[in-house]
Amino acid sequence: MGDYHFVYKDVEGASTQWDDIQRKLGNLPPKPAPFKPPGFTPAQDEASVSKDKSWIDQKTEEELEDLEDDLDLDDDNFLQEYRKKRLVEIREAAKISKFGSVNPISGSDFVREVSQAPSDVWVVVILYKEGIQECDVLMNCLQELATRYPATKFVKIISTDCIPNYPDCNLPTLLVYNNGAVKANYVGLRSFGRRCTPEGVALVLCQADPVLNDGQSGNDESRKSMLEGVRRKIIEKVVRDHEDGIDDGSSSD
Repeated sequence: MGDYHFVYKDVEGASTQWDDIQRKLGNLPPKPAPFKPPGFTPAQDEASVSKDKSWIDQKTEEELEDLEDDLDLDDDNFLQEYRKKRLVEIREAAKISKFGSVNPISGSDFVREVSQAPSDVWVVVILYKEGIQECDVLMNCLQELATRYPATKFVKIISTDCIPNYPDCNLPTLLVYNNGAVKANYVGLRSFGRRCTPEGVALVLCQADPVLNDGQSGNDESRKSMLEGVRRKIIEKVVRDHEDGIDDGSSSD
């Protein structure tokens, strides 16, 4: 019987007639699929790739910068302009990913986070202290604005960490920085009107400069366009609140 088994087993242990019979009887597991190596696809030669918008879209920021001196693009004004546009979009997207909330900083962080911020980034700094109601009101407004305008940098710092012996009666205080310099400062909640709302704070911040940036307007950071956007949001909120008031009155009847 031992010789019989030897006849049906090849030296490499591959499937034999004996194995096939045992599989049919259910004594052996199913035969595994034969191994097929993946097909070989040669890498595409960069020189043979069609250089169009989709080709530009696949490039990283570093690759797009390297293409500035690409001789093949020198004669294609459209692709050169599109390359510049994509660089702006990538940098704006990277900027947005960094912000979007009011981040706490310490006194030792101030120079790096505020004074040395990139020249195209506006920084809004709130000086505050815990337990002061006015600080909480303004902080809530800034949290909402930070979400709406993620390309503007919002930070908060305890007042005496920033300015030793800074009086609590001046809190909250808002400082606006750009390109390493103070562009505006607002002392106390009264600076933002009788009712401090995110829309009111946004309007005050943008009166002199395009401080707020939603990151969706590309290079258009003019004061006029920024103010128009802020005013539009204020009008939308007023209309929405008015409609909510009407609905509440109707339901109460």
